[in-house]
Amino acid sequence: MIHDKQLRIRYIRVLEKFFTRTVSLLKLEDFDFEIFKQRTLKNFEDTKRVKKVELTSAYLLSLKKFIDLTLLYLENHSDDFEEEKNRLLKEANLLQKDKNQNAYKKDKHKHKKFDDGY
Repeated sequence: MIHDKQLRIRYIRVLEKFFTRTVSLLKLEDFDFEIFKQRTLKNFEDTKRVKKVELTSAYLLSLKKFIDLTLLYLENHSDDFEEEKNRLLKEANLLQKDKNQNAYKKDKHKHKKFDDGY
């Protein structure tokens, strides 16, 4: 029996893997929409294999929204996909910013800490 925590971690990893693969495809110099669509749908198959878990953190909910937006754009897109590509890259940047912000906390009152010289 797999614990809930393990299921949660596995689900999050699959979502993040989809995210990183999608972003790297979007950033390719020789971006080709057909290749992007094909690989993104293949990557999405991986997310279907994992049991879905309820997510509560703002970052993870945004991650799911990004995936939904990507799939929506694969179905309904403009001829050159340029606008959609830019929107997805912008959302990806905001997502990474959100994730990194939680990793780095600035020490607010470090100059007020007691230092006795030792």
